[in-house]
Formats: sequence, C-alpha cells, structure tokens
Amino acid sequence: MTIERKLLSTSPSGDAANVAEVFSTHLYNGTGSEHIMNNGIDLAGEGGMVWVKDRESTDSHYLWDTERGATKWLRSNGTNPETTNTQGLKSFNSNGFTMGTHADTNANGRDVASWTFRKKKKFFDIVTYTGNSSTQTIAHDLGGPVGMMILKVSSHTDDWHIWHRSIPNNHLRFSAAAQRSSITGGTAPTDTHFTLTNDNGYNGSGRTYVAYLFSDNSSEDAEDQMIKCGTYTTSGSGDSGDINLGWEPQFVLFKSTGSNNWIMIDSMRGIHADSTDSWISPNLNQAEGLTNFAYLTSRGFRILNQGNNVPYVYMAIRAPMMKEPEAATDVFSFLRGTGNGTADIYEYATGFPVDFAITFDKTGGNREVKTRLMGNHRLRAQLAEAQADTGVNPFDSSVGFYKGAQSTNYYTSMWKRAKGFFDVVAWTGASGNVSTMPHSLGVVPELVIVKYRGHSDEWYVYDNGGTGKIYLNYASSTSGSTNYHANTTATVFDTSLVSNPVRKPIAYLFATLAGISKVGRYTGTGANNHVINCGFSNGARWVLIKRLNATGQWYLFDSVRGITVGSTDPFTMLNLTNADQTEAAGMGPDAIQPDSSGFKLTSGSDLNQAYKTFLFYAIA
Repeated sequence: MTIERKLLSTSPSGDAANVAEVFSTHLYNGTGSEHIMNNGIDLAGEGGMVWVKDRESTDSHYLWDTERGATKWLRSNGTNPETTNTQGLKSFNSNGFTMGTHADTNANGRDVASWTFRKKKKFFDIVTYTGNSSTQTIAHDLGGPVGMMILKVSSHTDDWHIWHRSIPNNHLRFSAAAQRSSITGGTAPTDTHFTLTNDNGYNGSGRTYVAYLFSDNSSEDAEDQMIKCGTYTTSGSGDSGDINLGWEPQFVLFKSTGSNNWIMIDSMRGIHADSTDSWISPNLNQAEGLTNFAYLTSRGFRILNQGNNVPYVYMAIRAPMMKEPEAATDVFSFLRGTGNGTADIYEYATGFPVDFAITFDKTGGNREVKTRLMGNHRLRAQLAEAQADTGVNPFDSSVGFYKGAQSTNYYTSMWKRAKGFFDVVAWTGASGNVSTMPHSLGVVPELVIVKYRGHSDEWYVYDNGGTGKIYLNYASSTSGSTNYHANTTATVFDTSLVSNPVRKPIAYLFATLAGISKVGRYTGTGANNHVINCGFSNGARWVLIKRLNATGQWYLFDSVRGITVGSTDPFTMLNLTNADQTEAAGMGPDAIQPDSSGFKLTSGSDLNQAYKTFLFYAIA
C-alpha cells in the first residue's frame, strides 16, 4: 500500500493474502541468449515450480521445480523421465528465474509463455518421494485442503497421474485417456498427508517421484481465497453456465472426466469477452490455439462450446486484485509513440501488463479505447458506436502494449487493474434488465464510465459527487436528477444506464487511492494559485477535467507533453477528434500549473471560472 494510506491507516487491503506473490503468468519474447525473467516471484527463497511453453511451435511443455533442481526438466506432453539440460532453466531467482539458450524455450523471436507457482501454505506445495510398491502415506506442507495433485515418476517412463477432489475415487492422466481407478485407495488427502496405493506410475519400488499439490480455498474467508478446484457439467448446448468462485480468475485448467484434452487458459494470453481465446493443452506439444472457449465474470468464469452434458473438473487461480499498488508507476503509464515497435517489440514499454488504454494522435483523429477483456476489439471515446474488431490483440504482453510501430504523434494512457485504484467489468447475458453488477475494486468506485460494446449508444459517466449523468462523447452538462451512484458500493455498481445485458455492457471503475489517484470535484474561484490538493507528493502526471454545470469538453493534460508554468502546455479533448491545442490558444493563459500536492489553476482560465463546478480525475 502507499505510504500515505499507511499513515492514514485506511487501507482496505489489511493483511490479506496476495496472489501476485505466489503465481504469475509471464509472457516473453525469446532472445536465443540467456534471459532473466522478472515476474516478482521469490523462487530462490520460497521454492516453487516453473512451467514453460513456446506458443508458436510444436515444442514440448517443460516443467522445472526447486525440489529436483534447476537443470532437470519434465515434459507434461510426454511420459519420459526427467532430463538434465544446463541450457533450459538455469536458475531460480528471488524475483523470478533465468532461462538459458535452449531453442525449445528461448528461441530468438518466438512468443513464449511461462507459469510460475510458488510454494505457500494453502496454495501450492511440491513433494519428492521414493516409491515402495506398497500403500504408503507421504507428508506434505500444503497446510490446507488438497484440491488437486499432479504426480510424475521422474526416474522412469510413465504417464502423469492427476487426483482431483471432485472425482476422489478415480484419477485422470495427462494423456487423453479417460479416468482410471483411485490412486489413494479411497483415503482422501489431509492437510498434512496423502496416501498412495501400489502402481509403478506413482508408487513403484525404488522409483523417484515428484508431486505438485494445489489447494482448494473454498473453506477460507472470501478475501483470503486464491485457488479453487471444482467441477461443473455442461448443458445440452455445451455451455458450463456461470461458475461462481466468488472472484474473477486469471488462470483456469480444466478437463472433462472423459477422454478430451486438458485445456489451459489465462488472462495474460487472453480470455476475451467477445473474441477468440488463447489456449494450450498440457498433454499435447501443439502450438497455441485460438477458440472462443470462455469469458470471465467478476465472480468467476464461463466455459463455452464444449461437449454436451459432459462433467468437467477445473483448477482456477484468482486474478491479482488482492493488494493495493505501492506506486502510481506500477499501475499507470502515459507514453509517446516511438515508431520503434515491431512484430516482436511492443511500442509502449510500461513495465506492467496493461488492462485498459486510450490512444490519440496529437494532430487529430479518433480516441481509441481498448481493454484486455475485449481482446481484438476497440471502442472510440468520441463516438456512440458499438465495438469493432481490429484483428490485433495489443495486450499480449507482461510489460508493454501494442505490438507494432506508432509515430511520435501518438500518445497512450495505460492502466493496470489494481485494488483500490481501477477495475474493468464486461458482461453479457439473456434479455432482462440488470440493476447492479459485482466488481473487484475493493472500495466504492467514485467515477464510473459505462458503455454498450455490442450496441450503438452513448458513453455514460457518473460520479459520487452528485446526481445525474454526463456523456464522455459529448460536451453537454449534467442531465437529469437520478442519483446513479446510490446503489454503488464496495462490491457492486449501478448498471441502470446500461441495463440490457444482450447489448454487452462494459464498465470502467475509478477510485481515489492515497498518493496514487484522486477523483473529485472543485468549484472555480477565478483567482490565481487555486490549488487542487490531490494528496500527492510530487504533483499530478495526468489530469482529466470536465465542467459539470454547463457545456464543456473533456480536457486532458499530462506531464509528458507538459504541465508547466507558461501558456504553451498542450491539451487533448477526449470527446472530439480535434488536434491538440495549447493553453493560450484554447482556454486562457497558463490554465493549469504544477503543484506538489496535485495541480493548480490560474485566473482567466476556462477551468477556473468563478462559482462553476468541475469534475476531475488525476494520477500521480
């Protein structure tokens, strides 16, 4: 949490668990050279497992763990024993891992995905053991209910064996074969031990094995849950229906209890509301596929287009919305285009995964709005139109945005979803009005922007400062007297402006987070040095202002183009396609100036007219 919130002792996070410390989907572009992967996971100190797959090729899935050692891999799509290779994964680090030069996991120019699981009680554990060809009980440190176990003999050739809490008297394998008899002999795993019967695949005499144990947090308090293992049965149309976890997942592994393939999906590679999803089968060496497999909800997920009336098991890991960010630079970036982006290099290097972006050309043009949950689709801030498919997913990165070049005329504002700061919710459904929807912000959103993705209609905006609604795509004043914020809480938000789920609504939720962001209103004074105190320490990097009680544009200022003393600072109007203007030409001399607490306004500025009311959103 921020220093300011620590001092105020108002953090909504408290001492809650943080899934970002124990799990990561990290995407990288192969270099052919030794490559350090910084994903924030302490593998050197805590231990864990790394799973890597080249997304573009038919190379294998490779798994390493700290119990067996960095140079020893197993392949989930094969039955071979472990192999020692010094150029696969070279080391487990305090903030990730280091890849070697092996072409299967670090080929130059290839897109590669990695999934890291850190050992932690009630989340994940690794156990190595030696078989004895007799029923034996093996200790583990999971410290909570076992949801799923994946076992592999490391010394010999044999299949992978998977126990899941939903089918305790049978088990699955990574081959596409159907269920086999129980590996536990009917003795369910406990919080400290699991039992194995006699079988060379998981308990042969003198053979060595590794077991990966995943917990199930169903019995934990909701705010502490990070992982769940469960089951569902598809409908007659192959649809799972909404699976309620109580939170939005970022990773789902699922399989039918029959002979279908295993499927892995995650939000980094893309689980999209309206377009194809990126998927990989752990039991196959094939390249990544694209299918409309699923979509996420703020309380779970939904699987689509699977076999009719078929039971499935799954393991799901929570999205990283459990902790507040430490600094604004961890969750927000405003950058100018460089023209250096390529098919393998992202134009905007943010250092964090981007979930929402607004791009504009300073010489004029559309205000492009893109969202990770929408994948290839985009909206435009100045228009009431429905979404359109661009054919390109600009979010397929852990540290950047937009693969390809944009000229230096372009500027992009980029947000990462984070507790207490910003959230996005996209939904769909059958006809019938929906009055509220759950969200994951963890606090009451203070500014809400809603829009239909699948229908031409306005951008609606409301805030917690008063009644009525505003339009993002128009310069009009607040209209009506309905308090659209009345039903908005720390868990749900009002959807009455986009109540028809058939039209595929989307909502962007913003909040004040001490030291990082500020949503508020102010009344103009007409005087110099009118300070808008946002509670920041080094001033505002990004400021959006809209007059409320009369017609007024949506004015955007930023420190990249300049928030300075002088009348030459440029600004953009998000609701228009006009080219940038300067303060002197567009709104009065030196309209906005820097201030360490936020920003300040001058006399003669259109943004500081006496007795006029303004809405603003600022980021440090």
